Amino acid sequence: MNRTVRDPGTLALRILLALRKFVLTFALICLLVTCSFLLFLRSMALDPLLVRENAWLTFLNILLLTALLCILDSIRRAMVLKRPVRQILRAMERIQAGDFSVRIAPLHGGRHVDEFDAIIDGINRMTQELAGVETLRTDFVASVSHELKTPLAVIKNDAAMLCAPGLTQEARQAYARAIAGTSQRLAELITNILRLNKLENQQIYPNAADYDLGEQLCECLLAFEESFTGKRLDIHTGFEDGVVIHADAELLSLVWNNLFSNAIKFTPPSGRIGVTLTREADFVAVCVSDTGCGMSPDVGRHIFEKFYQGDASHTAQGNGLGLALVRRVIDILGGEISVVSHPGEGSAFTVRLPMSSMTRGA
Repeated sequence: MNRTVRDPGTLALRILLALRKFVLTFALICLLVTCSFLLFLRSMALDPLLVRENAWLTFLNILLLTALLCILDSIRRAMVLKRPVRQILRAMERIQAGDFSVRIAPLHGGRHVDEFDAIIDGINRMTQELAGVETLRTDFVASVSHELKTPLAVIKNDAAMLCAPGLTQEARQAYARAIAGTSQRLAELITNILRLNKLENQQIYPNAADYDLGEQLCECLLAFEESFTGKRLDIHTGFEDGVVIHADAELLSLVWNNLFSNAIKFTPPSGRIGVTLTREADFVAVCVSDTGCGMSPDVGRHIFEKFYQGDASHTAQGNGLGLALVRRVIDILGGEISVVSHPGEGSAFTVRLPMSSMTRGA
């Protein structure tokens, strides 16, 4: 603000504006005085010579009255307009500098509010939202940086061991497989970050069509056949026939793939996984249950947050983005997801999609 005041161009402009205001006020007062003379003084018997002799005094009085009115108007503007404008401009400068802790005190209290109070309230709410967004952005960048560093460090260490002399062929293959697996998880992490970013910024729009939901669930399950066969998992399914859903099949496949992947990952060998599809009163419900490690209520409250991993023993198998993707997809499609879990007893995720977007099959 001080730099603006001292700027010669700005100072000259202010002087010109002040002169213009003075001239306009002077002209208005002269018009009023002239009209008064024309309307009222004609009926009065005044000596024309006396009127001419007092003309200069009248002119000086008009100049003095004009100056007084301009001064009073400047004081009024300084109190009523310039003070809140300066407060708002100072706050905006701090916001532009990245300080989102700015809050402007209201000019009036109670019911005596004006337009400036409305503007100040809007700025305060904007800075509060920006502060929350900045916190989320900072946390997201920190989490992404951490998640990227971990697999890169593993790849670097395995690559260094792979270059060590005297390794057996089996050891070299083991290190190569470790590098390939970590690289795959890194690629999946980046893909999920990009998907989640597009979903959160509404850059992906549902392409809805009618399709059989039971068939899609079977296809997604078959894609994990090697995984649940390797762990000797018992898969139980119960699909109601003829459930045709009107939704985006590609987006919903992300939901089922993530839920199936988590169920397989957290279920010990020879465990049990259940998948059911049923119609409820106003919803179609898909439930994915397992007999895995389960989770505490505190962990369950955070599992849909980005990069949150409640079970530290499985952090190498995931990146904490799967359930965040699931929640975002379900929100976009107008559904809801819930989880019931107990430590040591397993978990059950239930996805409900509204019947209003469904068409019953034959």
